Amino acid sequence: MGVVGVLTAGGDCPGLNAVVRGVVSRATERDAEVVGLRDGWEGLMRDRTVKLDRDAVRGILGRGGTILGTSRLDPYVHGDGLASCQDTISRIGIDRLIVIGGDGTLRSAMGLANEGLNVIGVPKTIDNDIVGTDTTFGFATAVQIATDAIDRLATTAEAHNRVIVVEVMGRTKGWIATHAGIAGGADYILIPEIPYDIEQVADVLRRRHRGGHRYSIVVVAEGLEAPAGYQALDLKRDAFGFERLGGVGYQVADAIEQLTKFETRVTVLGHVQRGGTPCASDRVLATRLGVAAADMAIDGLTNVMAGVQGTEVVPVPLEVATSGIRGVPDDLYATARTFFG
Repeated sequence: MGVVGVLTAGGDCPGLNAVVRGVVSRATERDAEVVGLRDGWEGLMRDRTVKLDRDAVRGILGRGGTILGTSRLDPYVHGDGLASCQDTISRIGIDRLIVIGGDGTLRSAMGLANEGLNVIGVPKTIDNDIVGTDTTFGFATAVQIATDAIDRLATTAEAHNRVIVVEVMGRTKGWIATHAGIAGGADYILIPEIPYDIEQVADVLRRRHRGGHRYSIVVVAEGLEAPAGYQALDLKRDAFGFERLGGVGYQVADAIEQLTKFETRVTVLGHVQRGGTPCASDRVLATRLGVAAADMAIDGLTNVMAGVQGTEVVPVPLEVATSGIRGVPDDLYATARTFFG
């Protein structure tokens, strides 16, 4: 039996350690050696590895973050693809690689598979926006954190007769905003995939307050376009060239205050949504995905992702997983819209 490499890349996400634990436990059960690659693709490109066995993954099921570390270094953006990783692959004897990451990471995984490396992907993102899987681990935890925050903010908003804009994560799609907004009883939800008129938002809030309600909660996904009349934010980029989102909530709040004359405050939840321990359902999902990915790798599958379809974990071609970004369906947003105002 050969060596199975495993890495976690891109942004961190509740449940990463549960996936690693699932991979290691099933692979060792099937007499395969597992090597962890530290700090995402950096470990594969720069030969930073650690041997993983059952003892190494004991007690990590409920831990947030990732014991392997992560980064946004990418073998195709910052290197020459498989050639950038070949020294590590040859030295360790890696013949199967399990890559736990989001859409960008899975695209790079597909590139390596197309160059001849046996690769299995595991979809990871709190944004829940990967094609080919009904859900991604970390999403349920992020939604619960955002919902808890909305519940708390509603009480302080009511006490002070304010509008509070809650900005949540969602780079291009509004899954967290929609689910947390519904669960938290938000009075308006703004997401990137649905065009909006800030005047209409203001009108809904005015009607609500005229009806005797002392407060309103507006949930905004961080990837939302600026309101009409506001310039797009000049976003900084990280060391790997990726935009650091955040701040549109302040523009939305300013516009609402200008239009309604209601005192409006902003809370940006930021990284608190993907930090900390995963909820029970994410622990179970991440464990299932890790075990399934190990089986797929050892059984000789390649260029596929362990995706959730219905109640089953099935192999999904990486070509499908990377074919686009899965947005909030119209019927779900229509359900949320029922409660606006």
